[in-house]
Amino acid sequence: MGVFTSDNQYDVGGHEQVVFCQDAQTGLRAIIAIYSTALGPALGGTRFHPYPSEDAAVGDALDLSRAMAYKNAVAGLDLGGGKAVIWGDPDKIKTEALLRAYGRFVESLGGRYYTACDVGTYTADMDVVARETRYVTGRSEANGGCGDSSVLTAFGLFQGMRAAAEHVWGSPTLAGRTVGIVGLGKVGRHLIGHLVSDGATVVGTDVNERSLEWARSTYPQVELVADEAALISSDIDVYAPCALGGALSDETVPALRARIVAGGANNQLAHPGIEKVLEDRGILYAPDYVVNAGGVIQVADEIGGFNFERAKARAAKIYDTTRQILQLAAGEGVPPAEAADRMAERRMAEVGRLRTIRLERDR
Repeated sequence: MGVFTSDNQYDVGGHEQVVFCQDAQTGLRAIIAIYSTALGPALGGTRFHPYPSEDAAVGDALDLSRAMAYKNAVAGLDLGGGKAVIWGDPDKIKTEALLRAYGRFVESLGGRYYTACDVGTYTADMDVVARETRYVTGRSEANGGCGDSSVLTAFGLFQGMRAAAEHVWGSPTLAGRTVGIVGLGKVGRHLIGHLVSDGATVVGTDVNERSLEWARSTYPQVELVADEAALISSDIDVYAPCALGGALSDETVPALRARIVAGGANNQLAHPGIEKVLEDRGILYAPDYVVNAGGVIQVADEIGGFNFERAKARAAKIYDTTRQILQLAAGEGVPPAEAADRMAERRMAEVGRLRTIRLERDR
């Protein structure tokens, strides 16, 4: 039961706008959620995923769009937060016509929402979407875009991981440490390179056999384990969830042996309160939307004309931001996730308020 099949209503929380998009001929069923435009147009990727239900699709869009607002705020971007999900199996229903239909819905929002890649969508897809809308980032380099945003997602994640390592062990390096990665896809495979270069030992797993084969052939020194359960209960120093959200749950956290959690996945906390369980167990959680912000920094730079070195320099500052949040958390006696939320909310309130000062161009 839901919007696509009935008049059921959803709890949209503090969201400004939630748009349901449907094109029966192409099979498009999408939800665009705009959490906040306090700092500027909402920016967030498009996730293409075969959700088990409409409720699951809507819930993911709402959770992810809120996280994007906080991520963009903490990253210092003049952008709000939004997210879109396309409900369906991309391997079965993704077509040019469907993507272009989706692009027209994005265009209809008049710039309130900029889209980009996410799970199930790629730069080639954004090139197709861009044939119908101006409000798209993460395009291919051949079309003037920033290319694969997982490059700076992984780079920024590595910087956040270094800051967490310094907080726990006194040195900003993963050398001599064992890092366990769940998800060896877009972000995970780039992260392996940074870790190996830094002298870390890497353990990994993935549900996709193609990703495992890639790891075996590219990094034979990486130990591959059967599944996530085997990885989190193994003797690792850092746990890096880089697949879908909800990795930190009532089931996984008690089994976790790592001292640090720092990963590329969004919405890693399965429910409120898990961050306190992690703290009680002496596990440092580097807030996901802080350390994985390199990708949104990369695609945001495209809006004004992409420059990779400029974007990389900004992503490198994730190290400083993570340090600041961990220090704030320690000073205020709260979990890092709460400290990060406070920082994001303060910037959205303080900078967002300035929009009440009307300018001539606003008229």
